[in-house]
Amino acid sequence: MSELHHECGIVAVYYLPTNERCRIPVGEPDEAARLVPRMLQDIQNRGQLSAGMSSFNPHRDKLIDTHKDLGVVSEVFRMSHKGKNESLMREYAGRAAIGHVRYATCGKDDCGYAQPFERNHLQKHKWFAFGFNGQLANYPELKADLLADEQFHLVRDSDTEVIMHEISRQLSRSQPHELLEMWRAVAAKLDGSYCLSYLNANGDMLIARDPLGIRPMCYAQSGPLFAAASESVALLNLGFDRAEILSLEPGYAITIIDGRLEVQPFADRCGRAHCFFEWIYFANVASTLDGISVYQARTRLGMELARLEEMEGGIDVRDGNTIIVPVPDTSKAAADSMAYELGIPSREGLIRNRYSGRTFIEQNAEQRRQRAISKYTPLREVLEGKRVILVEDSIVRSTTMKTLLHRIYDEGGAAEVHVRVACPPIVAPCFYGIDMSTVGELFAPKYLQGSAEPTREILETMARDLGCDSLRYLPVASIAKAIGFAADQLCQACINGRYPTPAGQRLYQVALTNAANGDSTNARTYESV
Repeated sequence: MSELHHECGIVAVYYLPTNERCRIPVGEPDEAARLVPRMLQDIQNRGQLSAGMSSFNPHRDKLIDTHKDLGVVSEVFRMSHKGKNESLMREYAGRAAIGHVRYATCGKDDCGYAQPFERNHLQKHKWFAFGFNGQLANYPELKADLLADEQFHLVRDSDTEVIMHEISRQLSRSQPHELLEMWRAVAAKLDGSYCLSYLNANGDMLIARDPLGIRPMCYAQSGPLFAAASESVALLNLGFDRAEILSLEPGYAITIIDGRLEVQPFADRCGRAHCFFEWIYFANVASTLDGISVYQARTRLGMELARLEEMEGGIDVRDGNTIIVPVPDTSKAAADSMAYELGIPSREGLIRNRYSGRTFIEQNAEQRRQRAISKYTPLREVLEGKRVILVEDSIVRSTTMKTLLHRIYDEGGAAEVHVRVACPPIVAPCFYGIDMSTVGELFAPKYLQGSAEPTREILETMARDLGCDSLRYLPVASIAKAIGFAADQLCQACINGRYPTPAGQRLYQVALTNAANGDSTNARTYESV
């Protein structure tokens, strides 16, 4: 679903001072930072606007040093040029490092917003770098609180900078090595989703996950090597065994101080609200998040689609002329599973151009339409004369879907196209790190008009406006069933309008008011508060 952007992703590595043998090939302790670009490539799906790394090395004057730039990981770290990549790896060598890939859910698309952020200071425990994945729903309030003091100033319009200043505030009140206490004080002010990696000039590290666990975070240790990442695939590909890879519990932080690693809570338990979209779309299909395989969750979504197809009927899927076609790539597991359950072929009728460029430049409907044209090629050899069941993971703004349907009919020669969506209708914005912040930009709300699920008549109208023969969505109840968590352990705000935090619920009311007033601006909801 190419019209929706990922949030961000973070990684961290630390070569701990121990006599244990390192099973994973690293080399010398100060070469641990070399692992960061590899890990970032494995979570490149989470952000393609910028990438960066901060490393700690006690043997150089710049104890903390940061390299970051606009571009994908291979560009930022010059991975196609052996000499330049080696020069970077030597310059930023370190026994500890954090890394970040970004897409802008908050702030502008320029290098000044690339992460990690670094703050220099004369005192080593106040000199730090950090990376942030997520979004603060109470960012407007935090920003206003900081700027209420005329001695404070913000350079960037970003919740990441607000976090940096909140950390700095608390460091001025805490003692060196009191990382958990510092973060506990900062976290008490935050409302929203976050995973955070932090590294200071003493060589201390902190990895934290928000109290609801909205965004994923995994970690592993083998001998002296500790690593953490937004997704398990980055750790698996380093060489950690599956049994060594754990999910960081919501409200917990990992601290490494004086070489000693501890995992401790920093916030009281207040339930869980894992973002269901991680399993449907965002996460790498090879990842396992909070014990749930992304691939298996998407497979079960396909089973739910098949069950709904058999229950609702409407088309003869076993007529010998019907095929299932996934929209590449995140819909493939669901499409294959649906086809298997129904006993009909799943065919690759759309071929994705993997070299069509990065997605962060798509800022409006026309750019998204052009992107869809360049990104997918219909195969007439597969589609011509067929009744096509097109499986998509979600429909957000509908620009991509309309373009695809037009091309499948006109260039692919399909006789019929029936769209099946492995997700309920998206009816509400996200304020926790997904780039859909207003009601007006969404496809479904204007049709549903407050209905909990679309009726047959509503679906017929939506299908007609999309340009397909029929349309079906999964019901909301299917999501928790397919993922394997209870509904009250998932954040499903974008499909049910119920937000797990107070600031998120307040922003939704602002978004509804803006939509009712016919707000036609492109401003994100938090920008109008």
